Amino acid sequence: MIKADINFIGNLREILNNGCLDENPRAKYKDGTPAHTKYITQVFETYDLEKGEFPITTLRNTAILGGIKEIYWIYSMQSNDLDDLAKLSVKWWDDWNIGDSVHRHIGERYGKTIRNWGLMDKLLNGLKNNPFGRRHIVNMWQEADLRKAGGLDECAYETIWSVRRKGENMLLDMTLIQRSSDYITAGYINKIQYVALQMMVAAHCGYKVGKFSHMVQNLHIYDRHIDAAHEILSRSPKNFQPSIALPYEVAFKNSFYDITPEEFVIDYAITEKLKSPLELAI
Repeated sequence: MIKADINFIGNLREILNNGCLDENPRAKYKDGTPAHTKYITQVFETYDLEKGEFPITTLRNTAILGGIKEIYWIYSMQSNDLDDLAKLSVKWWDDWNIGDSVHRHIGERYGKTIRNWGLMDKLLNGLKNNPFGRRHIVNMWQEADLRKAGGLDECAYETIWSVRRKGENMLLDMTLIQRSSDYITAGYINKIQYVALQMMVAAHCGYKVGKFSHMVQNLHIYDRHIDAAHEILSRSPKNFQPSIALPYEVAFKNSFYDITPEEFVIDYAITEKLKSPLELAI
């Protein structure tokens, strides 16, 4: 069984069997009912991409390309504009629109924060010019932006980057820090889209990808997703490792901002969707 499936099964069982029930939740379903969760804390996973480990589960379908497009919107386009995202055929942010019919946006969040503080350019320059530095951090939890009106506070809000020399290769490791994860709906989208970001940054710097680690402080299942959790646990894992990659000529084109989502090669044949509905909590 691949590592992603082992982790998925283990985390689901831990949440269902030993998770804590929240109280007075912020989120609500579209019918106005409070969206309660069952959760565990401080969940940490590591995948060695160099050895072919990828955080892609075979137990349910994952919108890999949509996730990569979202990460492109945030870090390359550096946009908070929902019409920019719609042009990429991704609409799952529409329920967090705080703009109007003329300018649909998610507030001073995500891509707008990346742009406001020049976070990607600082990271790319730092990794190329001082690869062995210990301060390669992108943090979107910027109080000046969060205090501005509206918008969903960032969930996956920080990445920490390190470079290692291994033989003739320079390896880029990255850790994603996430305050909160809606595990069944987006947990594996978040993981693989940040692996894609890691590949894009490595390509810009002329490095190879090393390890991807992911820390989630609050890993949860919504009460209306419990049936979906049991459905996933009833399935048999597939006997292959899905993957994503950049072609050689793309991986060394040496410009982060030139890499597009369509250039990723996705080896993923899991199309089985969940029969249990996943209601959105906003």
